[in-house]
Amino acid sequence: MSEIVRSLEAAVAIIEDGMSVVVAPDHSGVAMAATRALIRRGARGLDLLTLPASSLQADMLIGAGCLASIETSAVAMGELGTGPRFAAAVMAGALVVKDATCPVLHAAIQAGEKDVPFALLRGVIGSDLLRVRPDWKVIDNPFGEDDPILAVPAIKPDVALFHAPFADRRGNVWVGRRRELFTMAHASAKTVVTVEELHDGDLLEDEFLSGATIPAFYIEAVVVAPKGAWPLRFANRYAEDGAHLQEYMRLAASDQGFRRYLDRYVYESRAA
Repeated sequence: MSEIVRSLEAAVAIIEDGMSVVVAPDHSGVAMAATRALIRRGARGLDLLTLPASSLQADMLIGAGCLASIETSAVAMGELGTGPRFAAAVMAGALVVKDATCPVLHAAIQAGEKDVPFALLRGVIGSDLLRVRPDWKVIDNPFGEDDPILAVPAIKPDVALFHAPFADRRGNVWVGRRRELFTMAHASAKTVVTVEELHDGDLLEDEFLSGATIPAFYIEAVVVAPKGAWPLRFANRYAEDGAHLQEYMRLAASDQGFRRYLDRYVYESRAA
């Protein structure tokens, strides 16, 4: 294997305790195999940013004690309800939660991508969010009169983590139309990607594939992990495992049940 194509354990070792990590939403490619590897390693003190929401990935990391904080617009399991470990941690005051909105998170990481100190947007002014986010500032538009606008600090994570269809052996990663994955990789100091398979040839030399490919310049590690988003859905390759998610919700309703879930599907490595 080339230096950039690594084992799962070697790749997640890049994500050191105390780092900030940005992860993708369910529809963009969630690196669940890597998430289980982080839990097995006993990761601690991570600051998680969800772009803009998460479900099973964030809930498992919270329940396993991997996170110091989370900045998110939601941790929800679709029609199954709020993530049970997220809800338990919030109720117990065991997790720092930074409430946000989808537009704010996208704008803030775009500012990080552009290496500018803040992003400007509207829509939050007048809401209760400003009471719990003192780091968000309402300023006067310098080009207008009596025109307040919201400034939010740029987000530049230590690591971006997501799952993609394929990469080549040089580390170029094809993500299709998921443009937010480009933004994540551009804004982050390092990017770790799990993929379904390796592509023969150089993706950047392919006229049809290059436009949807993140260059290896932005990628720290690629891991071949077939069904690496399971039990969540992934593009048009496989659907979510609804029965498994229902089992998770049932077990994760209690701390003891969540431990049984981890023993069965994470520590015993039987999750594929």
